[in-house]
Amino acid sequence: MPSTADDWSTRHSVLTTARRAAALVNALTHDPPDPSQVAEVLYAYGESGTIDLTPRDLAELRTAAARLREVFTATDADGAATALNRLLREHTGPLRLTSHGGDSPWHPHIDRDDDAPWGEWLLTSSCMALAVLVWDRQRPPGRICASPSCPDVFVNQGSGPDRRYCSRRCATRERVAAHRRQAADRGSGAA
Repeated sequence: MPSTADDWSTRHSVLTTARRAAALVNALTHDPPDPSQVAEVLYAYGESGTIDLTPRDLAELRTAAARLREVFTATDADGAATALNRLLREHTGPLRLTSHGGDSPWHPHIDRDDDAPWGEWLLTSSCMALAVLVWDRQRPPGRICASPSCPDVFVNQGSGPDRRYCSRRCATRERVAAHRRQAADRGSGAA
C-alpha cells in the first residue's frame, strides 16, 4: 500500500500542478466564473477542506489565470520562458520549503506564506510547475486549443506529436467541419 507521502506526491506532481493550472485557467475564463466550478477543480486536484471563494478571491484568481494564459499562448520555449520569467520576477517570492505545519510532506513554495491569497497561490504554484516543464522538455508547457470555437488551454506534455486540440471532442468537431466544407466545395464545383 502506498504511503501518504507517495499519494501526496502523485496528487501534487509538477505535471498534475500544471494540469491544475490549465483547468483553473479554463474554469476562470467564463464571465463570470462559477465559484462552485472553480471549487470543483480545486477539489479534483487535491485541495481539501471547505472552499468558500469570495468575490475578491474569484477576482484575484481570474487575474492570475489571465496572466498564466500568456504562458499557454507561447509558440516556442523562448516565448514560454520569457512569459514565465516576467511572472516569476513580478509576482513571486523567494523559494522556501513548507510542510504546512506538518500537515503535508515538505515541498517548495514561492508565494509569500502558507496563507497567501488564492490568486497568489495559483500564480506562484503554476509558474513553478510550468517553469519546470519548460526546463525539462525545452518546449512550451501547453497551448490554446486550435479550434476557433474553443478558448481552452491544455498541457501538452505527452509522448508523441504535439496535440493541437484540448480534447478529442474539439478535434472531432474540427475534423467533421473540415469534411463538411470539403464536401460542400466538391458539391459546388460540380454544378
